Amino acid sequence: MSLWLRHKRLGLLASALLLGCAASSLPATDLQPRTPRANASDTSIAGHFLAGRFAAQQMDTAIAADSMLAALARDPDNPELLNRAFMAAVLDGRPDALRLARRLPDNGVAALLIMGSEALAGRWDRAESRVRALPRGGASAPLLPVLLAWAQAGRGQHDQALATLRPFIDQGRFRALNALHGALIADLANRPREAERLVRIALADQPEPSLRLAVLAASILARAGRTADATRLLDRIAANGDEVSLAATEGPRRAILSGRGVASHVEGIAEAYVALAGALSGQGVGDQAMVLARLALRIRPGFGPALLLLADALEEEEHLEPALSLLAQLRPDDPLAPVAALRRAGLLDRLDRLEEARALLEELAAQLPGHPQPLTRLGDIMRRRSDFPAAAAAYERALARVANPAETDWPLFYARGIARERSGNWPGAEADFRRALELSPDQPYVLNYLGYSWADQGVNLAQARAMLERAVALRPQDGNIADSLGWVLYRLGDIPGAIQWLEKAVELEPVNGTINHHLGDAYWVAGRQWEAEFQWRRALSMELEAGEQPRLERKLEHGLPAEEFPASLRP
Repeated sequence: MSLWLRHKRLGLLASALLLGCAASSLPATDLQPRTPRANASDTSIAGHFLAGRFAAQQMDTAIAADSMLAALARDPDNPELLNRAFMAAVLDGRPDALRLARRLPDNGVAALLIMGSEALAGRWDRAESRVRALPRGGASAPLLPVLLAWAQAGRGQHDQALATLRPFIDQGRFRALNALHGALIADLANRPREAERLVRIALADQPEPSLRLAVLAASILARAGRTADATRLLDRIAANGDEVSLAATEGPRRAILSGRGVASHVEGIAEAYVALAGALSGQGVGDQAMVLARLALRIRPGFGPALLLLADALEEEEHLEPALSLLAQLRPDDPLAPVAALRRAGLLDRLDRLEEARALLEELAAQLPGHPQPLTRLGDIMRRRSDFPAAAAAYERALARVANPAETDWPLFYARGIARERSGNWPGAEADFRRALELSPDQPYVLNYLGYSWADQGVNLAQARAMLERAVALRPQDGNIADSLGWVLYRLGDIPGAIQWLEKAVELEPVNGTINHHLGDAYWVAGRQWEAEFQWRRALSMELEAGEQPRLERKLEHGLPAEEFPASLRP
């Protein structure tokens, strides 16, 4: 699940960075009433402010909005409180945001909010004036030509709108963005050939199109009579095999090919907001992305991409119930509805509502009988809960839906292999790991899992060594893979080589109990008993595999047993 929110900044920071606008910058200690008040009232303002600021830092948008609005009600002319209350209201989707925005003439987010409100009311002259008054700098600068074009198109000036975008389509870093929105404007103006030409420019600039670009482009191509090209584009998304491929299943596909992804000029503005939000979230600027997503939802309620973006941000900050509530708002006919269902199941599992998660995934699996993703997600949930037999059974059902496994299907064989191995079915697990490597030979974690398992069993050691040397070359800083190579060298009787790699593994993973245990064994065989005992004692203080602790305790009392020496070095 991606990972859109990394920073916890809120309030003035988002406002200032979003459009480079000036904003009040009074420090928290300057939050004093402008007229003498009773001490109790002062305490109330400070208490609400501090609670709101802490909630904002934790991305608890509901408490942040409640607290900042309460503080502002007690000191309505304080500019710091006004800015913070406004931003908190925006991020929690409160109606108060528009009222407060009208009091913030120099705030860029407020200007965008008011512009959207004017567009929603059909006052396109005012909306265009708002866009023209926005600062030219800041993170949202690439959006300004698109917003201006949509305002012009809203006034019925489609030729002027396309002329506004033309210089940015002909050249520039954001060619695909401007070409796509030009195509959407042309499509709304019932100019299918021009829409097709522009959307092909956007696709050429993005050889690996995002899901949203693919969906919008397919819709435009279908209306231009290029149904085969539209279908091929959706086939590329479906072939990915991950969760977003569900947006190209039969039901969503029919909706994409028969309707408009953007059905009005207001929806086009929301589309522009979310396009920039997605780009910002990918750069670790999650608070600004959330602001833009909220602005989009104010003018386009239920907009699937915005809801998913916000839900991911909230989940990243461990606000699971609000994230779940947002995902439930997607319409059943939204192309993203199956994706949202998968994510809802993951949230339900994290909330320890396993039966609800299982029921949701089974329902989705029944709705999509030719697709493995719902059952794969069920297997993932059961594997994380260490119910390996149930996980293996779910993966089995998922693989039954894969008629002709391709390279992209290797993770499913790998996952079932792990579940089978942990369930005690080594022959089945070994077959799955081999199959995963047939499909994708250079997967370091599959090479590691199979190679280490062989080393631990003392079988196929030469082949295991070759596999693990390849895995180390692919992931040189992975301590677990270095440990596996050291362990196969130990089994082969190459004790100096084993010590070299096991010491490196301990450097990379110093608190891994199993790796320290392995290094202790190698030291003992090398005649370095004191160092061996030191490593074994260290390992006992760390997390260990089941059954490892009593083995370590016996070694500390009696030394390394003969049967655990390499076969060629047993005393």
